[in-house]
Amino acid sequence: MNKPTENGFATAIKMVSGKWKLDIICELGATPRRFGRLRQSIPTISEKMLTQQLRDLEADGLVNRKVHPGSPAKVVYSLTEIGSTLCAEAEGLCRWGEQLRCSGQPE
Repeated sequence: MNKPTENGFATAIKMVSGKWKLDIICELGATPRRFGRLRQSIPTISEKMLTQQLRDLEADGLVNRKVHPGSPAKVVYSLTEIGSTLCAEAEGLCRWGEQLRCSGQPE
């Protein structure tokens, strides 16, 4: 069986696939956050899932993880430049979805 051709859309979907990744990106788009604050801003996500999604986003180059020395260490998550551009583009997709939802289109 032939492998489907990669394209920009498929690449983008792979990078944001996961129930929480866009939520995390939108939250970090507002301001860099520590893990606890990020967890509070998305109350229905588990700590385990937040940790995994942050690791995936970091591995894909969308999120920075900066460790500040201290006891305990202070870890701050922020968007990379690429992550920031994704956040801006995701806003357009959100507006498009809102228009569909408000027009009575099936979800």
